[in-house]
Amino acid sequence: MTLVKAYAAHKADKPLEPFQLERREPGSDDVEIKILYCGVCHSDIHTVRNEWGGTMYPVVPGHEIVGRVTRTGNGVSKFKEGDLVGVGCFVDSCRECNNCREGNEQYCENGHSQTYNSLLQDKKTITYGGYSSHIVVTQDFVLRVPESLPAEKVAPLLCAGITTYSPLRHWGVKKGDKVAVVGLGGLGHMAVKLAASMGAEVTMLSRSPGKEKDAQELGAHHFALTINQQTVAGLANTFDFIIDTVSAEHDYNSYLAMLRTNGVMVLLGVPPKPSDVHAVSLILGRRSLVGSLVGGIKETQEMLDYCAEHNITSDVEVIPMSRINEAYERTISGDVHYRFVIDMSTLD
Repeated sequence: MTLVKAYAAHKADKPLEPFQLERREPGSDDVEIKILYCGVCHSDIHTVRNEWGGTMYPVVPGHEIVGRVTRTGNGVSKFKEGDLVGVGCFVDSCRECNNCREGNEQYCENGHSQTYNSLLQDKKTITYGGYSSHIVVTQDFVLRVPESLPAEKVAPLLCAGITTYSPLRHWGVKKGDKVAVVGLGGLGHMAVKLAASMGAEVTMLSRSPGKEKDAQELGAHHFALTINQQTVAGLANTFDFIIDTVSAEHDYNSYLAMLRTNGVMVLLGVPPKPSDVHAVSLILGRRSLVGSLVGGIKETQEMLDYCAEHNITSDVEVIPMSRINEAYERTISGDVHYRFVIDMSTLD
């Protein structure tokens, strides 16, 4: 075992603080990674503060990880020392169920092993995430990061990037489709960039008039202020797809009415309370309300390669580890454009 530096939360109402944890020595199929950058996802905050329940303290968050390979097991064939690699939201799965065999490890029927606050497939070893100097991951769940992209701006692609790329690909968004994005945050800004790169006509739906300029700079063709009821009414039967990234409570029905016949609204955010959906909102237009998680390993690698080809990265603010608690508060208040990324060299 190797003792490594990290930051952890010990209670829901306490700040994160320096911590040490033990990482396993690389086994035959393992890759050891020195972490260079780790993104700060809102899921980290939910988990640290036990807002979803089930947090196992001490918890070391972080599932948007980019680093360099430092050691490999003798059975590793995919990576070598010095490679630039990434680790996303999960680090293993059962590999045997139908979903795993089809490359959808994110929907593992026996439970995948999340990067932190989870259990490895032995169902007893707790996982600790990327707010640490090193991590050890089995090679099949390590991703190759294109060297052409700045590593700090790649980190959020491992969650925000793949979370938005996966539904756009699965539902076949293509040139000429009209796509609306609800919410301009970490997920929303990636949804705008990716949908526009696929040739879609993108509209940003927001309650904040101050976000219009940002939306246009990110690639949105239109901006609609959803606090204006006349504007909302005028968007009826407009969009082929709506990508809803909002985690706060909001009325799905008002957005469903904006879909064309056969339109699809994809939920990516998880509001704290269940929402009522009126059957008529779906029936009258043969509309679909669906959800999507992150992508599997193959699709996540596809996303990274796609982003390299189209020069797409996240907009980030790089911070030292010592400012993580401040970053949490600023994330909650929406004071970030659009993802905090920790420079892990500041752990030393």
